[in-house]
Amino acid sequence: MAAVAQDRLVKRFEKWDTDNNGVLEVSDFVAEAAKIASAFGENPDSAKGAQLRDGFIAMFGLLAAKAGVAEQGPLSRTQFLQAAGEVVEGGAATFNPVLGPVTKGIVALADKNSDGVIDEAEFAVWLKAIGLNEKEGRAAFQQIDADGSGTLSEAELLDAVRQFHTGELDVELLG
Repeated sequence: MAAVAQDRLVKRFEKWDTDNNGVLEVSDFVAEAAKIASAFGENPDSAKGAQLRDGFIAMFGLLAAKAGVAEQGPLSRTQFLQAAGEVVEGGAATFNPVLGPVTKGIVALADKNSDGVIDEAEFAVWLKAIGLNEKEGRAAFQQIDADGSGTLSEAELLDAVRQFHTGELDVELLG
């Protein structure tokens, strides 16, 4: 795996290990989903919050299966890096089924005007939720909106997240 992809997965592990116990558990993924939902002003137990949470739980289960551990984990750092590395290296065919449900949940939360896409302001709210400032969020949007439409579809956002993890896109999407 490319060094940049490895570095980003290490950062992802550290970010998601919310209780700093050196392993990833389903509860870490649920906590991340709740944090993002709350940043959008959404109750984590609302329908949109639950959609994101369920996407994170599904992602955890797929990573755990790939690592050969029980569906509820835990995943050691080594197991996570190996499983997530395979997902990233496999391209869209392996990445999209794992991250697609999370991206769908983020779009549902971010899409405040319910038009099915994320505009620049909605995207900036998401990046603020993961720890970036609004200016960084707007600059990132300009880089990701490759077709210049002024909006990001679920597929465009998923492609951007995948490209970030492979190192093809140098837009901070981790916070």
